[in-house]
Amino acid sequence: MEPNYQEVANRIRALREDMGLTMQEMANATGRSLAEYQAQESGAEELSFTFLYKCAANLGVDPIELLTGETPHLTGYTLTRADEGLAVKRRSGLEYLHKAPHYRNKLCEPFFVTADYRPELQDKPIHLSYHAGQELDYILEGRMRFQYEEHTEELGPGDMLLYDSGRGHGMIAIDGAPCKFLAVVLKAKEDII
Repeated sequence: MEPNYQEVANRIRALREDMGLTMQEMANATGRSLAEYQAQESGAEELSFTFLYKCAANLGVDPIELLTGETPHLTGYTLTRADEGLAVKRRSGLEYLHKAPHYRNKLCEPFFVTADYRPELQDKPIHLSYHAGQELDYILEGRMRFQYEEHTEELGPGDMLLYDSGRGHGMIAIDGAPCKFLAVVLKAKEDII
């Protein structure tokens, strides 16, 4: 299943208004300019998971509530089969499948990620993201170029990264094929919902 992103944007707007928050306050909380925030809240621009994660933390809800309109309800355990999960489009060329969308009070957000190989990105600077907490990435298939601030690493199957995701990080698939990996976003202590 894949969320309707216009509905997601509408939920963000409605929650923001219900809480009496201004667009400028939300722009500050998500690390965007007012114009960038307005474009995302209106649905005119793509909603990245980092943006949704920061909105959810500031609005006091689970990111899955923004994506689906439903509160996760499982507490003991959850099982998500191989091709199941909640599809989340983070940005062009990256497909995220949330592997535990129904589990409540998660300490992490687990994703199966497919990064498409894109020849036009190979010689360009890698887009860097920032979100509070830590992230663990375990490469399953293909190869990846990972950038962490000024450091660059190349990874292959079996390689694993653990890093402070509040600092600039990004990745692209390399060597002519997609890269598939498990990404586990670990929330900062103050962000635990």
